[in-house]
Amino acid sequence: MQSKATTVADYLAELPGERRAAIQAVREVILANLDADYEEGMQYGMIGYYVPHRVYPAGYHCDPQQPLPFAGLASQKNYLSLYLMSVYGEGEHWQWFREAWAATGRKLDMGKCCVRFKRIEDVALDVVAEAIRRVPVKQYIEHYEAVLAGARRRGK
Repeated sequence: MQSKATTVADYLAELPGERRAAIQAVREVILANLDADYEEGMQYGMIGYYVPHRVYPAGYHCDPQQPLPFAGLASQKNYLSLYLMSVYGEGEHWQWFREAWAATGRKLDMGKCCVRFKRIEDVALDVVAEAIRRVPVKQYIEHYEAVLAGARRRGK
């Protein structure tokens, strides 16, 4: 469910109370742990956290007009979503994230980078905080460019 909201405040205002409270709680954790060079705004119809063009002028390879996505928060039809691009794939960060979440005793409902939840009680906020904190912009860009270079070498 993509929102037509143009600001984070507008996005939050259009959510029902319980969903707004859950999204706001995760948002506060993200903002408290986000490297200063990331920015928050609306991206792809959801709250986005991204590397702005002033830091990474090339932007997102799929759409260079867009800043490089790092994380996102969305209210979907049947659940809420937290997108963590830094755990996409099956690398070291992905493994750490799954193990850290499992250690909390909470069930992890996750796709490639999308953590789905229905209530804030379902979210391991300390793990989310560490997942955000452990990937500063410089490291994220280096990893992103290495992945792109590897894909180019493989002809993808």
